[in-house]
Amino acid sequence: MHFKATYIAIATNISSQSQEISSPKTDNHETDNHYDHVSHTNSVALTIPQDTTSSLPKEFASPTSVDSKVQQLEQKTVELPIVLVYGSCLTHLAVFGILGILTRYLLQKLFGPGVAGVTSKLSILYPDLPSNMVGSFLMGWFGVVFKPSISHASDFLAVGLTTGYLGSLTTFSGWNQEMIELSFEGQWVSSMLGFLIGLFLVAYSIIFGVETAKGFKLLLGKILTKFPISNKTWRVDSCERHAVVMVLFLVMLCLVWSVSGIYVREEFREENGEAHLWLACIVGPLGVWMRWFLARLNGHGLGKAALLGWVPFGTLLANVSAACLMASLSTAKKAVNTKTCDTIVIGIQLGFLGCLSTVSTFIAEFNAMRESKHPWRAYAYAMITICISFALGILIYSVPVWTKGYK
Repeated sequence: MHFKATYIAIATNISSQSQEISSPKTDNHETDNHYDHVSHTNSVALTIPQDTTSSLPKEFASPTSVDSKVQQLEQKTVELPIVLVYGSCLTHLAVFGILGILTRYLLQKLFGPGVAGVTSKLSILYPDLPSNMVGSFLMGWFGVVFKPSISHASDFLAVGLTTGYLGSLTTFSGWNQEMIELSFEGQWVSSMLGFLIGLFLVAYSIIFGVETAKGFKLLLGKILTKFPISNKTWRVDSCERHAVVMVLFLVMLCLVWSVSGIYVREEFREENGEAHLWLACIVGPLGVWMRWFLARLNGHGLGKAALLGWVPFGTLLANVSAACLMASLSTAKKAVNTKTCDTIVIGIQLGFLGCLSTVSTFIAEFNAMRESKHPWRAYAYAMITICISFALGILIYSVPVWTKGYK
């Protein structure tokens, strides 16, 4: 079944605020009206004829608040089967999500005790801090400044880069669990400082990313005016091209899963094997997909009256649920205390929960609220996310471990 669709790819994490964030801070008229009616959706939102909405999920039919100029740039009219739309989204998200897991793991090793020695467990500089900072910085580039250009070439590429790669490169659940374990060791002040410093660093990472991307875009624009290059050839703007790209990504995903499955089996019994990393690559896409579907809750508020419509409940639910599951698995790991259990738990935490939660989306929403006419909402949103996740984590992890005396 084909449907005539005018679809808009929302630069999944902060697409709706791309124009506002990239504008100078002195232009208050652009930032002041931002988060009143914003709809953050980590998905491809489809504006389609009314008679076809009944056959589509809500996240495809949800409205957007993209700036009119950006919207004119991104709108393309094509005929796509609904299977192709879903297939392209899911395959892009999965492949880029796995790349995000691998990058996050490499950054953990690079800045960890074995190499640079900057980060460590039970420290304010937690192991996932570098990846959260890098992901937030890159969000300023590919999720704000260059997002319209990427969407102009391929809507699904924008989804893959922002929701898939950057959303999986950063993780909120790992950050929250490290602070819980710090408090469990009696370092409550360090735990609170870990949240404050972590929030400060990722917030300024995305600001720095936006500013540097603006400068690079200005320089690139001057170069292209002297040497114009047509990007029409590279634009994925037909059903055939979408199908080819989807098949390519599907083949890549099957290859990665096959290789990961082989390595999981070979290294599972080894003392210093990397079985947990390959297990993470297998289960990671499930977390990306779940976060993508939860994003339909963003911008809709509570009930028919849409109360608290400024709160991105999809992102909030993804981060809080991942933090709770992370704490539950950490408790199970303490209780069972076997190598097999450790490998499985670490793999799920690194892959599924690392991809289900995200800092890049969280901090992009925080930054957009901070630049709106209601900046207090940014700090309220951050406090709600952190306090709920931390409090539930204490109940799920610290209380059982304290009472049972697990080591």
